[in-house]
Amino acid sequence: MKELEGVPSLKDRKSIRDKILGLEAHPRPSGGVKLSGGDKYRLRYRHYRIIYSISDENREIRVVKIAHRKEVYRV
Repeated sequence: MKELEGVPSLKDRKSIRDKILGLEAHPRPSGGVKLSGGDKYRLRYRHYRIIYSISDENREIRVVKIAHRKEVYRV
């Protein structure tokens, strides 16, 4: 995902990738928050936010956006 490549620190990219891979086992982890206005969820990692959606029917998790907290909610 190009947004993950935009994270400057290699350590942060690895940690964010690990959080995303962890969603496979626990799609609704503690610390994850359901966002209002839709079926999207948010995970935090330091100053970054991972926005994702869950399809229980298809058993699919789709990462919608990865960005700095100042930019992630802008349309």
